[in-house]
Amino acid sequence: MKAAQQALAEGILFTDMYQMTMAHVYYRMGLHERPSQFDHFFRNYPDYGLHQAGYCITAGLEWLLNWMETARFTDKDLDFLRQQQGNTGRRLFQDDFLKWLAQHGSFEALTLRAIPEGRVVHPHVPLTTVQGPLALAQILETPLLNKLNYATLIATKAARVSQAGRGRPLLEFGMRRGHERGVNAGARAALIGGADFTSNVGASAALNFPPKGTHAHSLVQLFMALGEGELDAFAAYAEVYPDDCLLLVDTVDTLHSGLPNAIKVFEKLRQKGHKPVGIRLDSGDLAYLSVQAARMLDQAGFPNTVIVLSNQLDELSILQILAQIQDEARGYGIEADDVINRLVYGVGTNLIISAGDSALGGVYKLVAAEKNGDWVPAIKISESAAKTPNPGYKRVWRVYDERGLATADLLGLDDENPRQQEPLLLHHPLEPGVYRRLPQAQISEIEPLHITAWQEGTRHYHAPPIPDLRAVCQADLERLDIGVRRLLRPHIYHVSLTAKLWQLKQSLIASIKNNGGVAE
Repeated sequence: MKAAQQALAEGILFTDMYQMTMAHVYYRMGLHERPSQFDHFFRNYPDYGLHQAGYCITAGLEWLLNWMETARFTDKDLDFLRQQQGNTGRRLFQDDFLKWLAQHGSFEALTLRAIPEGRVVHPHVPLTTVQGPLALAQILETPLLNKLNYATLIATKAARVSQAGRGRPLLEFGMRRGHERGVNAGARAALIGGADFTSNVGASAALNFPPKGTHAHSLVQLFMALGEGELDAFAAYAEVYPDDCLLLVDTVDTLHSGLPNAIKVFEKLRQKGHKPVGIRLDSGDLAYLSVQAARMLDQAGFPNTVIVLSNQLDELSILQILAQIQDEARGYGIEADDVINRLVYGVGTNLIISAGDSALGGVYKLVAAEKNGDWVPAIKISESAAKTPNPGYKRVWRVYDERGLATADLLGLDDENPRQQEPLLLHHPLEPGVYRRLPQAQISEIEPLHITAWQEGTRHYHAPPIPDLRAVCQADLERLDIGVRRLLRPHIYHVSLTAKLWQLKQSLIASIKNNGGVAE
């Protein structure tokens, strides 16, 4: 793809065709500039089959806003739309509509409120709300979902992998098997969610972050093919990187060749005043090999070297490895924690593609539109109650109990103040008559979750540095009940509606059903 073609593909036409046809219909009906509101939310946590998530981590907002700042309809975009024809050869987009896009075709008139990056989030809670002219808010749907859903999915996976690894260093290196340039957004999201570094050099450069990596099997293979050997390959690497020497030891035989040769190289480095970093294990029984490697390195006088584990790791396999190390170490009379505390996890494919559940079901639904100067709620009725969105111009709060832990996310209408409600009623979003009464005395904090990220062309949100975003993520996770954080069968976190929003939703559903699809 040539540079001009790439710019066309990734500019404002980075949307679905039905967004453009709907925008044209709105224009023809005189609705294109009607103020409207869309909510972006997901309905279910990622479900990986054998294990499930009990929370998600927001990511992607910074890069969405970067895109919005430059996205606008150019002459080339409009020329392409002008050429599009229907089944009878009639043009799909007429000149007056294209002229309007030329004059107004950017996102400057929109306002976007969002939950900032790095925060814990839950189903049915709007991660973003978009307000503004209907046609442009509609066109924004696809790029917004593309840039926020995937990043949130990967940040969530990284947080879970980090949790499984007990906070030991986590390296993201799935670039080779990820989805084209999506790996850049994935690397950034992984760093937000809990990865300490990525092997992605370009993404690291863009984020002003040091990339990490060692060598592959091909280095050893080359030296063996040239008539030398594994030891010579290790020595060559150590000569070039004497203070950053981390050796992949499983090309030939991990315990009888790789580790002994690595120790020989480490001993020479030590004699020259250098400190070796450690080894990497990429195949075999990683738990058993970790214990044996720790024993051999300790006996050789290298107790502080790290052991990097890789090879199709995810949160479940890491849990299994750690459990096995407990048994393996006991059998050899060494402390399991002495092994575990030197581990580093290199997680590739399963992280960058969120293996097991590779898409977050985030949706973008119209929830309100302006009529005669007032906001009127909009709703979609589905046979599944879970797929019926919460209507109206809303706000979102997080309610913390007397322990300072998050106990519920609360959705209410914009004119409500939950701090003034005694007791605070938390309605189940789907089940009539199911609610909690929470006295204000049992509430330590009620936190508004949305910020104004973009207001009528002015950007208000700039993401802090990655370490700060990761700290936000960690602080939010620590304020979750431990049952919700469980990697296997997590406890359900409560997302609730205020009584006023619950009543509005039910009355709107009843009105539409009783009036043949038209709300009174």
